[in-house]
Amino acid sequence: MLLALDIGNTNVVAGVFDGEALRHQWRLQTDRRRTADEWGLLFRQLFAEAGLRSEDVTGVIVSSVVPPVMPEIERFIVRAFGVAPLIVGPGIRTGLKIQIDNPRELGADRVTNAVAAVHHYGPPLIVVDFGTATTFCLIDETGTYRGGVIAPGVMVAMEALVQNAAKLPKVELVPPPDVVGKNTVEALQSGLFYGYLSLVEGMIERLKRRFSVPPTVVATGGLAEPFARSTKRIDVYDPQLTLKGLKRIYDLNAASSPPGGSP
Repeated sequence: MLLALDIGNTNVVAGVFDGEALRHQWRLQTDRRRTADEWGLLFRQLFAEAGLRSEDVTGVIVSSVVPPVMPEIERFIVRAFGVAPLIVGPGIRTGLKIQIDNPRELGADRVTNAVAAVHHYGPPLIVVDFGTATTFCLIDETGTYRGGVIAPGVMVAMEALVQNAAKLPKVELVPPPDVVGKNTVEALQSGLFYGYLSLVEGMIERLKRRFSVPPTVVATGGLAEPFARSTKRIDVYDPQLTLKGLKRIYDLNAASSPPGGSP
């Protein structure tokens, strides 16, 4: 089995693949203070509840945009599973052609999403990831990564608004009954949800002008689902896109490893 970990600023998404099938998936809070022992205890509990055994894990792959957590994560993996993790970063095979000013600056999560989208849906593509930040990635007709856009995530916007406006409360991220709010909560929900949806729709329309062939728009990320349901400009909602990308990258590197070696 393969354990795939995507470590984001807000959440860690973990998945266990048995062959090509994603058997189990978890979303955990990213805690930069968590030690290797604490990671080990957490995953022992998760594995026990899922009926999994750590000794059945033969490989681990990790993508991370939070460098401070990586030393403890790597120690946990080696102790728990007895394998060295494959870390998504410069020098590993992804099959993705990248044409930006400095490819090393491209986040591991964006690489992983692009790899999965190209493999499963085919180029050209716009990939929208709704997380701590909302990112838009452009992949042209040849499958080449051409660049992207980074915007503050909707929850970051809410936190900033609440912190800087004493009388405004936190609200649930759902569309209100009407775009015109009849009270403070509904007005906030409208501004956050429909305002942010307008940002996403407007950016997609602007980015589509860069393509000679209409791209497939794929959405993923922990906050994507309500927005994907509320617009026709998103063609595919794939909550497992990042994990699929990690599986694809692991397979590419395993295939290129010498017999008896590790990817």
